[in-house]
Amino acid sequence: MEFPNEAISEGCSQKKSGRGKIEIKRIENTTNRQVTFCKRRNGLLKKAYELSVLCDAEVALVVFSSRGRLYEYANNSVRGTIDRYKKASAASSNAESVSEANTQFYQQESSKLKRQIRDIQNLNRHILGEALSSLSLKELKNLESRLEKGLSRVRSRKHETLFADIEFMQKREMELQNHNNFLRAKIAEHEREQQQHMTGSVCESLPPSQSYDRNFFPVNLIDSSHQYSRQDQTALQLVLQVVVWDTYP
Repeated sequence: MEFPNEAISEGCSQKKSGRGKIEIKRIENTTNRQVTFCKRRNGLLKKAYELSVLCDAEVALVVFSSRGRLYEYANNSVRGTIDRYKKASAASSNAESVSEANTQFYQQESSKLKRQIRDIQNLNRHILGEALSSLSLKELKNLESRLEKGLSRVRSRKHETLFADIEFMQKREMELQNHNNFLRAKIAEHEREQQQHMTGSVCESLPPSQSYDRNFFPVNLIDSSHQYSRQDQTALQLVLQVVVWDTYP
C-alpha cells in the first residue's frame, strides 16, 4: 500500500530529475487520485481567476469531485453566467433553425421556378407547332383557341399601325404641298421683280430723242431741207398725229 507522502516524494524526485510525459488515464489508486484532484483543482481555479482578471472575461467554473462535493468559482456569479449561457445557446439554436428554414424555402422556390420555366418552354414549342403528340384533344382545342385569339390581336394591332402610318403620310403630303406652293409663289414674285427691273433698265437706256409721246410727232423729224409755210406745217402735224393714233390706239 502506498501512502500520500511516498507519492509526493516520488513526484518531487521526478520534478527534480525532470518532468516526464504523463499518460492521461484514470488513476487507479484512490489516494493518488485524491491528491492529484486537489492539485489540479487548485491549479484550475487559479487559471480561471487569472483568465478573468487578465482578459476581462466572464468566467464561471463548476467542479464536482468523485465524492459529490461541489467546488465553484465565478468572477460575477455562477447563476448569472449560466443564465447567459442558456440565452446564448437558445439564440444559436434559433439562428440554426432560421437558417435551415431559409434553406428549405429557397429550395422550394428554386423547384417552383424550374417547373415554371419548363412549362413556358413546352408552351413555346406548342405554339410553334412542335411536340404536339403528347397533347390530348382538349389541350389541342385550348391551344387552337389561344392561337386564334393571339392572331386576332396581332392583326388588330397591325391594322392600327398601318392606319396610323397612312394618316402620318397624308399629313406629311399636305405639309409638303403647302411648302411647294409657297416656293412657287416666291419664285413667281421673284420673276416679276426681275421683269420689272429689266423693263425699267430698258426705258432708262433709251436716248432722250426717242422718249416722246406716242400721240405727238416732233416737228424736228420733218425734213428741214423742205421749206413749208406755218399753215402747211400745222396741217402736216395733224396728219402725223392721226397716223400715230391709228397705229397705237
